[in-house]
Amino acid sequence: MDNQYNYYNQDGMNENYQYGGYGPEPEVPQEPEAPRKPERRKKEKHSVPKALAVGGLAILFGVVSSAVFLTSNIIGTRIFGLEGTGTGSGSSSRTVSSSTPLSSSSSVVTSDVSGIVENVMPSIVSITSMSVEEVQSFFGGTYQQKSEGAGTGIIISQNDSELLIVTNNHVVEGSDTLTVTFDDETSVEANIKGMNSEYDVAVIAVPLKNISDDTMDAISVATLGDSSELKVGEPAIAIGNALGYGQSVTTGVISALNRSVTATDSQTGQTRESSVKLIQTDAAINPGNSGGALVNANGEVVGINSSKLVSDSVEGVGYAIPISDVKELIENLMNQETKEKVDEAHQGALGIRGISVSDAFSQQLDLPEGVYVSEVTSGGGAQRAGMSKGCIITAINGTTVGNMEALQEQLQYYAKGETVTLTIQVPQPDGEYDEQTLDVVLGAKQ
Repeated sequence: MDNQYNYYNQDGMNENYQYGGYGPEPEVPQEPEAPRKPERRKKEKHSVPKALAVGGLAILFGVVSSAVFLTSNIIGTRIFGLEGTGTGSGSSSRTVSSSTPLSSSSSVVTSDVSGIVENVMPSIVSITSMSVEEVQSFFGGTYQQKSEGAGTGIIISQNDSELLIVTNNHVVEGSDTLTVTFDDETSVEANIKGMNSEYDVAVIAVPLKNISDDTMDAISVATLGDSSELKVGEPAIAIGNALGYGQSVTTGVISALNRSVTATDSQTGQTRESSVKLIQTDAAINPGNSGGALVNANGEVVGINSSKLVSDSVEGVGYAIPISDVKELIENLMNQETKEKVDEAHQGALGIRGISVSDAFSQQLDLPEGVYVSEVTSGGGAQRAGMSKGCIITAINGTTVGNMEALQEQLQYYAKGETVTLTIQVPQPDGEYDEQTLDVVLGAKQ
């Protein structure tokens, strides 16, 4: 409730009062008085309450003080040139002479990043992956189960027949179908162009014939920046298909550079250290943001959002692949032949049995990471090409394969009778491995 100020008379009584006795006063004989001049009646004085008097003096003092202070301030400003020397909690302006050296920065971003986002958003796409997995039933049998994943991609180029999009390898790995949704909310199917599991980078392609003219007018190719010029503390903007709900924006700063991160493979459960030093940011990176853009204050893509650190004791730690570190790799993937999956009945086979050489085994046994050939099938394509037991397959047609699952996935894109180029590590008598390439004609699956 409001404070109530109660004012009272200081004397606590009426000023005009009359005597009040207990009966008439006794009459006493007196001599007649001599006639007197009539007295002049004094004017009644009304005393002012002291509280009101004090208050009035205080107000008068405040008015006078303010007037003096204002007058001196004006004199100091106009005569002595003291403007802008005071301090205060509010904002103030200052005058800078023409001889004062000025410095400016082009990497300044305010809390309003809408202009930057508006320019970048047409180059960002949502990616939906569909895959079919065989699941063990409770009764011992198996059945097929469809699963759906969400991710993000960045439009980076266009050739004569395709629109090319870069994303994370783990976004498209193991997928049977890929659907790309553009900024105007139109969706088309995409195919894999090239993949690299070591650096977690992939390029997918959308045929231009499947994209309408209106959509082509609504989208754009992203501008790539130089991640080697990044500084800790500068602004960062993350754009991506968070939680699969569509594009969203989070902001933060570059928290650290050249971070080594140990990641867990979602399929094998194996852990491995990232092959590239990552950018750390506190801009929120959530599931579905993978493959999206980390943008600087100039609207340039400086990183590919990849992962986040999840823990009860950790908050605001996300990672992105520096764009400059993988630019050459992306160009190589863009130049590969677009892959389309072949019906299972027509898929080709190498004619080998293999064992995955995980990163852990690779370090412990000093072996190259890939697929260790434990057996070469008699009469198969690998034997005819000259492959021997003990070799380690590390890539097929330029796409790295870190385990048997990755090799089998790549073989889904090639039919029997087709020729593939394998990158293999051949053991030498001194214990070292020599890298060679081998052309293998695929046979029928057994």
